[in-house]
Amino acid sequence: MVFSGITFLYFFLPAVLLVYMLVPKKCKNIILLIAGLLFYSWGEPAYFWVMIASSLVDYAAGIYMNRTESKGKRRAALVVSMVADLGFLFVFKYSGFVVDVINKAFGTNIPRPDLPLPIGISFYTFQSMSYTIDIFRKKTKVQKNFINYLTYVSLFPQLVAGPIVRYNEVADSLTDRTSNADTIGEGAALFIKGLAKKVLIANNIGALWTEVKGMDFSSISVLTAWLGILAFTFQIYFDFSGYSDMARGLGRMFGFEFPVNFDHPYQSKSVTEFWRRWHITLGSWFREYLYIPLGGNRLGTARTFFNLAVVWILTGFWHGASFNFICWGAFYALLLIIERAGFSKVLEKLPPLVSTFYTFIMVVIGWVMFDLDTMGAFFRYMKAMFSVKKAVDPYSLYLLASFGIMFALCIFASTDLWGKLCGKIQAKEKGGKIMAVAAPAVRIMLLLLCTCYLVDATYNPFLYFRF
Repeated sequence: MVFSGITFLYFFLPAVLLVYMLVPKKCKNIILLIAGLLFYSWGEPAYFWVMIASSLVDYAAGIYMNRTESKGKRRAALVVSMVADLGFLFVFKYSGFVVDVINKAFGTNIPRPDLPLPIGISFYTFQSMSYTIDIFRKKTKVQKNFINYLTYVSLFPQLVAGPIVRYNEVADSLTDRTSNADTIGEGAALFIKGLAKKVLIANNIGALWTEVKGMDFSSISVLTAWLGILAFTFQIYFDFSGYSDMARGLGRMFGFEFPVNFDHPYQSKSVTEFWRRWHITLGSWFREYLYIPLGGNRLGTARTFFNLAVVWILTGFWHGASFNFICWGAFYALLLIIERAGFSKVLEKLPPLVSTFYTFIMVVIGWVMFDLDTMGAFFRYMKAMFSVKKAVDPYSLYLLASFGIMFALCIFASTDLWGKLCGKIQAKEKGGKIMAVAAPAVRIMLLLLCTCYLVDATYNPFLYFRF
């Protein structure tokens, strides 16, 4: 899928954009729909029908709810829609996990349904569910045109890895949007920024984690362990935020404004703040459609803590059918409950550097749990990180020398320092003229570098495609 996606963007995007700009307004959604379906079926032809089937059910449920005022009938339509959406998600993503649990718990030998995971199913399922839930709540108008609705579900820029775009965020744009030279230029700039994050930073720093992850954890030094997981910490950020920027840039080219998905999360001064800055659209979805309906923080302290635990365990499970993801969600639930219980006030009184360091360390520990398949591997790696026997060895010094500059770049690029620097240059009298010349030149150079890298690269994973 990675090769297919990159090939599509490099060779088909210009053609799609050209045709899109030339056709009449009433045909633009048809062009986007064809492009989206082609993009998805190219990478996942076997499960093309899953997205179409779930879209048909949700579209029909929306039409039905719009035609009746009976709350019972509306609720029944919503239930049918959610059962279909979550049913597809369960069968393809979680059925194997459930069978494994049953076999281990009861000693049975039920055959495991090893079904390949349809790309992006977790993302487009949540998007489609937001539509029917908001129709039931009467928070958005029904979409009577199936072409327009399927265009929303299959928007290729963010179809396979987000950001999660709720229907009411793009409802108006589905029928009335502007795409011109300015929006194409702005979108291209954002796309190149995201591409550079993913190709030039995430891929290169991720190679270090791949190497360390394949080693015997009991034999590595403390420095090697920390360098390895720090590499993954930056890899997953630049990979996912890079893809989100690419998606937002592509959307902008076609006249859509997709929501921001990352806001320099590693600068956070608490875990609560981190989750306001990381994967913003996922957090917003769970807050709107699960946390608040459960009662949010309106029903007392104990119920608030319970609601947080439910939301975060399910957030972990959303990422994957594995106990390490469930534990990862529970880990964050515990940290957030501790902060809600009063620790957040302690963090506010600490020097910003100290609270940011605390938050970053907690996040790094979370990434160990997130990317290692078993809790046994997690504890072995944690032991290596905090061992007192072998702090440094020649191999760890070699890794530090080899990747030191890349780590410095990751630290700088993950903060808002670049934006502040550009802002100061722009504010000066001649700064605007300098930026007007330098910015396009830098983008062209980055695009050429990315293209050269992709032509020759064998290591090019998109981490969030598997979720």
